[in-house]
Parts: sequence; C-alpha cells; structure tokens
Amino acid sequence: QVRLVESGGGLVQAGGSPRLSCGASGLTFSSLHLGWFRQAPGKEREFVAAISWSGSSTSYADSVKGRFTISRDNAKRTMFLQMNSLKPEDTGVYYCAAKTIASSMGKYEYNYWGQGTQVTVSS
Repeated sequence: QVRLVESGGGLVQAGGSPRLSCGASGLTFSSLHLGWFRQAPGKEREFVAAISWSGSSTSYADSVKGRFTISRDNAKRTMFLQMNSLKPEDTGVYYCAAKTIASSMGKYEYNYWGQGTQVTVSS
C-alpha cells in the first residue's frame, strides 16, 4: 500500500506561484509513477501532470503546459507541482496519485490517491 499526503494549497491571488508537495510512504518511492490531478467544483477530476519513476519523463495537460512544472525527489520521497501564473480557473482540489512501475494501467489511470489539497485562486 502507498499513503500519499498533499500539502501546500491555500488561497492564492491570480498570478501567484505556489508549490504543492506530495509525500509518500509505503512502497519504494522510486518504483512509482506519479501524477497530479485536480477537481474543480461541479466538474470531474482531470489530469494535470505526470512524472515517471526516474523523473526523466513528464507530461502535462494543455491547460497548464508552460505554467506548471512537476518534479520529484526520490531521496526525500516527495513529488512537487510548481504552479506559476495561476488563473481563477486553476481553482480546485489537487490530488496526487501513484501507481507502480509494474502496473499495466493506462496513462491516466492510478490506483493510489491522496486526500487532496484545496487551491483557490482569487481574481
């Protein structure tokens, strides 16, 4: 089992640059592919960014490409999401997610989830 805990959310002004963190315990951290998702009020959860177990491969949703950066520190068992130039439409609960390297799950499928951290962007 993997336990994921997000932190770093809160109320941010438009244009702000907060950084979210996701700490993991349980399985070997470097054996996990990781991702960030978000869910806005009244909307379905959507993919934001993903990073491979080594950090060598990343991907982003078009809506955040060029503004958000996903990274990880395997020694500290932590993943980050640096968010720049925030917009009100970035408001939502941000979730970190994980799946093992051996998983045959699809690109946007994960089987371990954190509880989420709220990010509210004020205009």
